[in-house]
Parts: sequence; structure tokens; C-alpha cells
Amino acid sequence: MQIQDLPYPDPGVPDARSGPRFLWWLFRNQLGGQLTSLAWGLLHFLAVSGLPFCVGLAVQAVVDRSGTRLALTGGLIVLCGAGLALGESMLHRAAVTNWITAAARVQQLLARRTAQLGSALTRRVAAGEIVAVSTGDVEKIGWFVEGVSRFTAAAVTVVVVCVGLVVYQPALGVVVAVGVPVLALAVLPLLPRATRRADVQREKAGRATELASDTVAGLRVLRGIGGEELFLDRYRRASQEVRRAAVRSARMWSLISAIQVLLPGLLMIAVIWRGVHLAVDGRITVGELVTVYSAVMLLTYPLRHFEEIAMAYSFSRPSARRAARVLSLERATDTAGSREADVPDGDLYDPATGLLAPAERLTAVVCGDPDAAGVLAERLGGHPSEEGTSVLLGGVPLDELPLDSARTAVLVQDKDPVLLSGSLRELLDVPASGEVSAAEALAAAQCGDVLEALAQGSLEAEDPMDARITERGRSLSGGQRQRLALARSLITDPEVLVLDEPTSAVDSHTEARIADGIRGLRTGRTTVVFTSSPLLLDRADRVVLVHEGEVVAVGAHRELVHSEPRYRAVVTREVDAEAARSGVLTDDRAAVGGVLAGEEAAMGGVLHEIDELEEIEETA
Repeated sequence: MQIQDLPYPDPGVPDARSGPRFLWWLFRNQLGGQLTSLAWGLLHFLAVSGLPFCVGLAVQAVVDRSGTRLALTGGLIVLCGAGLALGESMLHRAAVTNWITAAARVQQLLARRTAQLGSALTRRVAAGEIVAVSTGDVEKIGWFVEGVSRFTAAAVTVVVVCVGLVVYQPALGVVVAVGVPVLALAVLPLLPRATRRADVQREKAGRATELASDTVAGLRVLRGIGGEELFLDRYRRASQEVRRAAVRSARMWSLISAIQVLLPGLLMIAVIWRGVHLAVDGRITVGELVTVYSAVMLLTYPLRHFEEIAMAYSFSRPSARRAARVLSLERATDTAGSREADVPDGDLYDPATGLLAPAERLTAVVCGDPDAAGVLAERLGGHPSEEGTSVLLGGVPLDELPLDSARTAVLVQDKDPVLLSGSLRELLDVPASGEVSAAEALAAAQCGDVLEALAQGSLEAEDPMDARITERGRSLSGGQRQRLALARSLITDPEVLVLDEPTSAVDSHTEARIADGIRGLRTGRTTVVFTSSPLLLDRADRVVLVHEGEVVAVGAHRELVHSEPRYRAVVTREVDAEAARSGVLTDDRAAVGGVLAGEEAAMGGVLHEIDELEEIEETA
């Protein structure tokens, strides 16, 4: 695989049982590139190691006044130089290719796993850890996978040189052959401690990344409650912990580097001392002494790769462990599905709660627990419950459909939708049936004022559709972001649309118009809305009350307000315990509750409009 051929048509199925197994799987899937890098590495290192022999022959030729041997030696030096240049350039090319292709494979695997798990991923793995794996960890994994072939080439070169020195000059070659393994193995006792310190550093850095990610995501809330300094101090402390851990780790690696410099120096002193005595005794020639000395000096270069591969493995092992953890997460169902890809028609039914959403009707679901509502909404989108119960669409379990078909059939918009940066036209350029235009979706979601705000805030775009939306829509208010996300969901026009609190950030007047827009635009389609807003509930064809994980009441909004105390308590925010126990309220009391709810919704709308105005003024 070359860089120009990326991305991979199929990155494969990783062995995610552990970090080392995942690294080994990556290496096996790059076997061709690794062999290429090994071949160029051998050429490079052997050319480097051949220079001392050439220098020794040249010196001896000068001592013996042999012009023929000197010329021949010069030719060998030129040949080694050419091999060195060619090997180094091609080794670098092959190594970078292996690094980038390994990192790209990991990123593709992570992207595929993220797409399969969807919103369930962040419930099982922290968002900061996902960011760390997909950025810094990918680079470290690629570093180790790339370094294996260079280390292998260096190790083979060291063995060849030691054997060659023993054959060339046994008296000094034995000293080198004994000393070099000592150099290579001397740092092994220090590696476990260095690895542990590197693990601690990675762990603390991951926690700091999670804290920074959470702080940035909740910056607006923190400003509202005056908690910026508090979380800034927390991040400062986390950052200082990372710094101290990095210093401790660097100290250990600097010690290893010092040993890698000290021991070769001692070996060189021993070789020179022994060689001088042998030369004085006439047992070796000057050329042989120069050859052995030069070989020992240049052996420090391939020996450096022993330290590098140890460092690369120490840093990549926790990274590979985190990546394997994410990649080992499985969707509760087979992505390919066991049924045909045809999207079925019919009612949407959840056996776990007994929730039934009739086809082509607008069903409103009321849950007293917002978190339970979010879990139920995700289950309606094809994520089975912990017991493995799957939602049925037209009698067909969604988990038996291919993932793409299941998501085409049911679209879930959660209560905190994300807007990607880009133009409004790009935001609404999503897979859709083509039956709903952008103008119709924007009108149904009451985005008129949003278009005006985008047009006024853009100096270059004449058409509001070409106006830029900043990252996560931060330049817009919460209500504006929510309405744009709703328009994006409406334009896809899925068979089943599940909306979780789609109007929680808008005022009551806008909410009423949005309710009419959703009902009109989704005529003939199945729509499920999780809400406690009386305005939305009053426009639903069917209202379902889910209490403690099961359906306890079904009917129209006005009927349930009068007949179901638990429903009334959620919708009207009623806290009259005695009335809730008796389950009986007079019509007058119900009417008063409805009026109070309406006034509360209106007041909430006014307060929200004030917040929006303040946000717009702050942005301006």
C-alpha cells in the first residue's frame, strides 16, 4: 500500500484482544512494506558498516605503499557511499510510508467503529479518550510499527559486523563480540520503570485532555454560573501533573540515553587499549587497528535503534491498548444484518416498554426521566436494550437489518444535536428522499430569523444559504442551533423520525408554529416526539406516557391531563401529592393547571428570548 492509494478499500478486522496483539496485527498487515523497509535498511546499515573496513584497507595500503590496493579501496568507498545514500533515502521513504499507512489504517478502523456505534460510543468511552486515541495515539502506534523493520535491520547489521570482526581480527573481534551484546542488553533493567513512567504520563495526559474537552464543551454554562476560574484552576493542576510526569519520564529516558553513550565509549577505550598493545607487539597491523576502531565507533549508530524501538514500544503500548479497547466495542447486532436491505413499512414497536408508534401518525412520548427518554430514543433508532431486546419496524427487528438500512429507516435526533462548521447549504446537504426541499424544512422549523441573522452576520455571502456556520454553531443561540438541526432532520424525510425534545430551547410562540410545521410536513410519515410541552402534545395524534420503563397510559393530551395524575404531574409540573395519590382532580383544577402551565411556558419563552438577545449582543 502506497500513500497515494489511501484510504484502504477495507482496513480489515483488527485483533483487539490486547494492545500487543493489535500491534502484531498491524505489522502482519504491512508485511510487504516491512520487508521493503528491511531490505533498504540492510543496504543502508551494511554500507555504513562497510566504511570502517574500507578505511582500514586504505590506511594499510598507504602504509604498504600499494597504489593498486589504494585505488581499489577508493572504489569500494565510493560503492559504500552510493549504497549508503541510496539505502538511506529509500529507507526513509519506506519508513514514512509504513508510518502513514499504519496510522491511516488505525484511523479508518476508529472511524468505522465510531460510525457503527453511533451515540452509544460516548456512553462507553470518554470523549477525551476518543480524541486522544484518534490523534496522538495513532501517531505513536505508527511510530512503533514503522520502527520494527529499521530495528530488525540494525540488529542484523550488528550481528554481521561482530561476526566479520571476529573473522577479520579474532584478537580484537572477540572483545567487540562480547561487549556489543552487553551494550544492547544493559538498558533492559531500566525499561520496565521507564515504561511505567511513560504509562503514567499518557494516563495523566488523557485525563487532562478529557478535562479540557469537557470544559470547552460547557464553556457557555460555566460562564453563566461563574465557574470559569474554578475549572481553569482544575486544568492548571492537571496540566502541572502532566508536566511533572513528563519530566520524570524524561529523566529515565535521559538515563538510558546516557548509558547508551557511556558504555560504547568504555568499549571503545577497551578496544583501543587492547589494540595498541597488540599493534606494539606486532600481532596486528595499523590498518586492522583502524578498522576495528572505526567499526566500534560506527556500531553506536545501529545500536541507537535498540533504544529507539524500546522507547517506541513503551509509548505505543498504552496507545495500542486504548485503541484496542475502542475497537473491541461491538454493536449489539451484526452490522451486515441477517435480512434483506429493504426498509420495511409499518408500526414502530418497542417490546421492552410496550411503546407503539402507529405508522404515518405523530406520536408524542412523555417520560418523567429525561435520561430514560434519551435511552429509549436511541433504542428506537436501532440500539438494542441491555437485555438484547430490539425494536420492531413493521414486525421486523431493526437489529436484523443492515446498519445502513436501519439508519435509513429510522432517524434519531437527540436533544443536543451538533452542527458542523461550513455553509448553511452544506449543513443541509445530507442524504435525503428528495421529497422535502430545504425551503420547506427551514420554514417548518421556523428558521426565518436564523436566515436573517446569518445574512446580517456574513459580509461576503449574498444568499443566506452561503453564510458560514462556525464550529458547533457557536455563533448562534441555543434556539437557533436547535431549529437548524431540526430542519436538517426534516429534510432527510426518513420513514420514521424520532425527535428528543426538539423545541426545548425556543419560546412558546415559536414552539407552537414548529409543532404545526412538523405535523404538516410529516403527514403520511411516522414521527415520534419525546417532549413534555403541552403545545406539542396537543397536536399529536397519540400521546404515550412511559413511567419507570413501561407504558402506563395512552390517549389524547386533553384526556390524559384529566384522567392520569402521573401524566399531569409531568406535563403541568404539578406537585400536589394528595391529588396524585387520589388520582382525582376537578375540571376547574385541571383548567387552572393548564393555565398555569401555559403561563409558565410563556414566561419561559420570554426568558429564553432575553437570553437569545444577550447572546446575540455578546456575539456582535
